[in-house]
Amino acid sequence: MLKKHHALLPLLLIILSISCKKADNLEETTSETTTSSIDSSTTLSSAAAVEPKNSDRKFVRTADIKFKVKNVANSTYIIENATTKFGGFVTNTNLQSTISEKNEVKISQDSTLEITKYIVENNITIRVPNTQMDTVIKTIAKQIDFLEYRVIKADDVSLQLLSNQLKEKREANQEKRLTKAIDSKGKKLNEVVQAENDLNQKSEQKDNSKLENISLADQVNFSTLTLQIYQRETIKKEMIANEKQYRQGFSSKIIDGLENGWYLIEGIVAVIAQLWSIILIGILGFLGYKKYFQKGN
Repeated sequence: MLKKHHALLPLLLIILSISCKKADNLEETTSETTTSSIDSSTTLSSAAAVEPKNSDRKFVRTADIKFKVKNVANSTYIIENATTKFGGFVTNTNLQSTISEKNEVKISQDSTLEITKYIVENNITIRVPNTQMDTVIKTIAKQIDFLEYRVIKADDVSLQLLSNQLKEKREANQEKRLTKAIDSKGKKLNEVVQAENDLNQKSEQKDNSKLENISLADQVNFSTLTLQIYQRETIKKEMIANEKQYRQGFSSKIIDGLENGWYLIEGIVAVIAQLWSIILIGILGFLGYKKYFQKGN
């Protein structure tokens, strides 16, 4: 009995060792999966997307992100709803399916299996308040199955805004001086015309500077996110009914044959009726020739 226990001991040790290795492997796999999920959510965010508090600097923030999702349509709705929720708006969305392969397999005489492989993708452009950009990005991160790349930029335009404001003031002052010069008395007509042309030019420059400043301020207040999302290639299988080929019945074929034969006889009779004069001339010629030939003999 003791010998039997000694024989089973090595076997039990081997089983215990294998169980421990499987447990370690399972723990490593779970750890890797968790780490991957965390990476997908955290690496998308960036300090460039955060609006600093109590800062006088002005930044134009943009983000360009490409990633794979489980379902493009569902993720599109979630992203669009999140954009609206945080005070933003969608400027472009282009949801489409691209067919990569299409085959037809005949299953039976009256049915065919159509197999279509396609990829669903969407290019989305959204604009969100600069203070909500990082929040929106973190919301988008929850949809990521695989991140290809993310590029986030924060361009400091504080000096450019100041330069535009000073330029606008200078042009406004020049416009006032030109207006005053035109209103002055004793000016010649050609001088007035030239002054008015200069005034129009300065007014146009002032308007352009003002519009440029408004556009730049809008880019500062609302960040632009360009998203390229796609999903794994999808296979769609659809059974299609084949068009039925009908065969003419035997009795119908006989009736059609008799009708066609009768039409043929009618045609021959019609041709003979049209050629009666030629046939008559031929008969008379034959009779005349025969009569003359008999007299000759």
